[in-house]
Amino acid sequence: MLNIMEAQKELEKAVKLCSGPWEQHSKSVAQNAMLIAEKTKIIDSEQAYVMGLMHDIGRRAGVKGIQHIFDGYDYMMSIGQEELARICLTHSFPIKNVNTYIGKYDCTTQQKQFLENFLATREYNDYDCLIQLCDAISLPNGACIMEKRLVDVALRHGLPDFTIDKWKAFMMLKKHFDELCACNIYTLLPNVLENSSVNLI
Repeated sequence: MLNIMEAQKELEKAVKLCSGPWEQHSKSVAQNAMLIAEKTKIIDSEQAYVMGLMHDIGRRAGVKGIQHIFDGYDYMMSIGQEELARICLTHSFPIKNVNTYIGKYDCTTQQKQFLENFLATREYNDYDCLIQLCDAISLPNGACIMEKRLVDVALRHGLPDFTIDKWKAFMMLKKHFDELCACNIYTLLPNVLENSSVNLI
């Protein structure tokens, strides 16, 4: 797997191709994943950091919807990074249902079928789950409570039929890592209080 310096260089190259807020989000996911991993004592913190940094690397190919996960997978596979390629696909699916993506389905039918088969034949490990969790709570400048992010997404995208199941899956992820860390993970992460205030429009 890439080391931290190599992953940082990959991110720098990607941002030159397509800059955007995804850069700071990726750095935040990486930092939060590392902090949680360190507390668990059973998850490698450097590996968690690299996975967080690379989970959205498909954004290098432009502003896209679900296609970004395939672009990330293809790129990571092309440089021999199978574990990171896996994270590119799994990070958006806390439940293994390809129809639960929030956003545009701009992939091909063949890609969607590949993803369905991929998710069905993989058992999620703690790294998959950690990046899913951190993706859901990481803002560009730190973390926020999950409920704020979930409500924000619902306000922007509505409430599809799978919403409650997806929310429950995210809550279970937090519970899992609270138990692994023997604490509330929010106490480990930067700017949670500052980022979790309600902004009324």
